[in-house]
Amino acid sequence: MNVAFNKPSLLQRLAPVFSGFDGPLLLALLMLGSAGLVTMYSVGFDHGTRFVDHGRNMVLAAGILFVVAQVPPQRLMNLAVPLYVLGVTLLVATALFGLTKKGATRWLDLQVTVIQPSEILKIATPLMLAWWFQRREGQLRIPDFLVAVLLLAIPVGLIAKQPDLGTALLVLSTGLYVMFFAGLSWRLILPVLAVAAVGIGTLVFTGDDICQPGVEWPVLHEYQRHRVCTLLDPSKDPLGKGFHIIQGMIAIGSGGLDGKGFMKGTQTHLEFIPERTTDFVFAAFAEEFGLIGCGLLLAGFLFLIFRGLMIAADAPTVFTRLLAGALTMSFFTYAFVNMGMVSGILPVVGVPLPFISYGGTAMVTLGCGLGVLMSIAKSRRLVQS
Repeated sequence: MNVAFNKPSLLQRLAPVFSGFDGPLLLALLMLGSAGLVTMYSVGFDHGTRFVDHGRNMVLAAGILFVVAQVPPQRLMNLAVPLYVLGVTLLVATALFGLTKKGATRWLDLQVTVIQPSEILKIATPLMLAWWFQRREGQLRIPDFLVAVLLLAIPVGLIAKQPDLGTALLVLSTGLYVMFFAGLSWRLILPVLAVAAVGIGTLVFTGDDICQPGVEWPVLHEYQRHRVCTLLDPSKDPLGKGFHIIQGMIAIGSGGLDGKGFMKGTQTHLEFIPERTTDFVFAAFAEEFGLIGCGLLLAGFLFLIFRGLMIAADAPTVFTRLLAGALTMSFFTYAFVNMGMVSGILPVVGVPLPFISYGGTAMVTLGCGLGVLMSIAKSRRLVQS
């Protein structure tokens, strides 16, 4: 008896690869990516090939997201230790043999290409800590959190010494999010918050004294001290260190309710906003699209964060729950720090606005992080089906 078999079409063969992708998460990415392209077209139209490069970086990030989303969470857990060790090793190599640009040693020349190893730790650190807490599931004690603090302190310390305060802050925050979701007691969190509140209060009320020339601050570099003092009173040097913050606030305020209109931002196109395609892109966005546009942009980020936390809540294992929660909250840190520094409520630390700011390295890291989130969501949906 002859049996005829129908050869599956290309679409049928590719269907398993695309099945299980989280629709709401893709929608959030589409919303923010579209906002990024529109903004970059306006702010970068007379800035060389920034718009084209931004689109290329988005395509690259989407490709990385797709590839990482195919990696099962179990395999991601197996990669945690090797990736963390590789990242820390490269940070040590950067400290010893790295390239120094503008006073910072952040890059490592591999002859074939130049890399910034600190970007690896944005993913490797939460991976490592989630792996550690997965191993300690059901028997967590204070010493386990101390080991996690050590695992976090090593990359954060090496990155801060480069110095790269922005990246160190992002790596630190993702690690702290993992520990918080793992069940870190409020009895340990509240004293730290109290010390931070006292420190901030001291800065605010004694800023005139501690920002005087010749006064040295422990731990912080000289340029970091200037950034904090500039935040406290940018009008002291309006054409120098305070120029960024002042012009950013002027641009945001001049946008009003509905903005000046697409391509019509005067502060932006008369080049009063420094770094208008990178760190201060939010000021240009606010000027052209106003409070309404900023509200819609914030809604996009909140939708992304809400969906990521839902994925974390539905995750089947401790590892995936902690990793999804930490990576999701890292987007909150990106957005909050960037908008805060542009608005004059946080020091300028060089943190990009996700999907809006120009920058290939940051876009690749974001794509990788979202790919991990999609992998966790995809595995859960496939198991349920």
